[in-house]
Amino acid sequence: MSEINFYAKKYNTPIGPCLIVAKEDKLIGLWFEGQKYDCPIKDKLIWKEKELLEQTAKWLDLYFAGKKPEISELPLELEGSSFRQEVWKILCQIPYGSTVTYGEIADIVGKKHEKEKMSAQAVGGAVAHNPISIIIPCHRVVGADGSLTGYAGGISKKRWLLEHEKVNLCNKKTKIVE
Repeated sequence: MSEINFYAKKYNTPIGPCLIVAKEDKLIGLWFEGQKYDCPIKDKLIWKEKELLEQTAKWLDLYFAGKKPEISELPLELEGSSFRQEVWKILCQIPYGSTVTYGEIADIVGKKHEKEKMSAQAVGGAVAHNPISIIIPCHRVVGADGSLTGYAGGISKKRWLLEHEKVNLCNKKTKIVE
């Protein structure tokens, strides 16, 4: 059995440096430097040019240039509980320039599992542990009243990303329809 390699590259965003990590040919992480839930495998990283790391950097270049690259352009591999995976999949459906609430995501997950009530706090925990910031747009999730809460990279980064996407932070959120 061959050893699994984890490749890394630093990338400088307009809101600070981040770390891009690939497991062989799948993107597994994008963390801002010093964010709350940081890369758990820093001691295993290989600092070597890799096509996927460059492809991810180009995706980010487009995003920060105001373009709307598709998440599907990058091969992702997400490791987490089935609940977290379910929440992260919903995050991928939030349109560029839109926001949803933790409660709205909880409602979607609850309906899927035929539960009358699902905890918005549990959703918040899953959102907070999203390992691929920006690309999986956890910054588009806001509090029930539209407040900017709970971003592992920091609220100032969340605000910047939403303003970059021209989100009107005074407007009602866009709902996800499944």
